Amino acid sequence: MKNAGQKPDGITFLGILCACTHMGPVEDGLAYFQSMVHDNSIVPQIEHYGSMVDLLPRAGRLEQAMDFVSKMPMEPDVVIGAGLLGACRTHKNVELAEVALQRLIELEPKNPANYGKMWPG
Repeated sequence: MKNAGQKPDGITFLGILCACTHMGPVEDGLAYFQSMVHDNSIVPQIEHYGSMVDLLPRAGRLEQAMDFVSKMPMEPDVVIGAGLLGACRTHKNVELAEVALQRLIELEPKNPANYGKMWPG
């Protein structure tokens, strides 16, 4: 894209971040996120943040994902909340799971499925 003189947009970066999530290069994903913001002046949307919150726990960086969410300029949505809770379950981190569950309940107080996410599968 660079060689062709094309400037990436938010959708391009979303695809790149999703690829990083499934291929595992966490440092690349972090670098692309930073490049999106600093080099390309693209304002990240909730989907970009969601990709990062998916990427970090897959690499065992659950605390970093929680910190990432706390620094988002917008409120996390239920997709991000459920993703964090699922990651907490995967990594067996009860302390962070309680925080994630509380936040998820605040976002969707009438969704009984949120409570089921805490039970062993």
